[in-house]
Amino acid sequence: MKKLLLVLGLALVALGAYLALWPVPVQPVAWVAPPAPGYTGVHAVNTRLAGLRSIALGGEEGPEHIVLGRDGLLYAAVASGRILRMQPDGSGQQVFADTGGRVLGFDFDAAGRLIAADAFKGLLAISADGKTTTVLADRIGGDPIRYADAVVVAPDGKIYLTDASTRFAPAQWGGTFEASVLDILEQSATGRVIEHDPATGSTRVVARGLSFANGIALSQDGRTLFVNETGKYRVWAIATAANALDVAQPAPQARVLLDNLPGYPDNLMRGLDGRIWLGLAKPRSAVVDGMAGRPWLRAMTLRLPRVLWPVPPAYGHVIAFTEDGRIVADLQDPSGAYPETTAITETPDRLYVQSLHARSLGWLPRTETKP
Repeated sequence: MKKLLLVLGLALVALGAYLALWPVPVQPVAWVAPPAPGYTGVHAVNTRLAGLRSIALGGEEGPEHIVLGRDGLLYAAVASGRILRMQPDGSGQQVFADTGGRVLGFDFDAAGRLIAADAFKGLLAISADGKTTTVLADRIGGDPIRYADAVVVAPDGKIYLTDASTRFAPAQWGGTFEASVLDILEQSATGRVIEHDPATGSTRVVARGLSFANGIALSQDGRTLFVNETGKYRVWAIATAANALDVAQPAPQARVLLDNLPGYPDNLMRGLDGRIWLGLAKPRSAVVDGMAGRPWLRAMTLRLPRVLWPVPPAYGHVIAFTEDGRIVADLQDPSGAYPETTAITETPDRLYVQSLHARSLGWLPRTETKP
């Protein structure tokens, strides 16, 4: 019995030393998480996102970004690195391009090229026939673009890109999800917004200091960028004219438009009638928020088996807002049947629901949602 107790004691000491001292890749920073608003007010619980119709993707998964092209066809970036092209009803599916990485966002320029934010490869341009891929930017000076996330092309041809984290590159940390978890747990706020000018080939930082810079959209007048800060549950309005602006320092060129959201904001998509659609990939977690001021506890979390990580449950949730920050639509599915909703692509007759990991493309008739 004494030997057994000794062995158990030594095991507990070893476990304690492992949980306290084993090296982890993050250096967590303390921050203050605002009290979660819950599902009340404009975000009151509803089931308006439930019962999605679905379009099979031929074995592909993760339709993270969807765009209706000028040719009337639907383009979808999926987890394999391919970009699919199809009719709006899902028929006639074909592989338009394959970057060999993971495209998380894309837009089209005036020449018809598909401009892609590839988390593994940087800012890419894919020819209109899908046959040629060119790297537009994969670094700023000597600093790599480690986590290209979302992109929008302005009317003047300039391209705006979010680099979600300058600390954790998906290519080095097991993929986009894994790298995002590390960055959000660390809260070092190294995300940034980048401008690339194809006319000159120049690339510059517009703003920095964001805790996982994610979705991006442009105002109708082209002067303001709307940017999701996933790690701090908010949306920024940042002037396109800003230059290397640190959002942690008060400045007239940047302001928080939506704050203290009930989940983790992911993509942004311009819709119809002035709407901007935002997807909340996961709901807030009381456990995660409770660790905000305890950096050591967040470091310890990474020493646990992945199944014990405090990943919030699935919960379908998308909202629409106006440029002045007014919420005009809120669609939810508490069952989370369609996982990790990232945004909505709105067409005159349908709402296509983007997702990180779904094995089909969900959609709703636009008339049923009355946004």
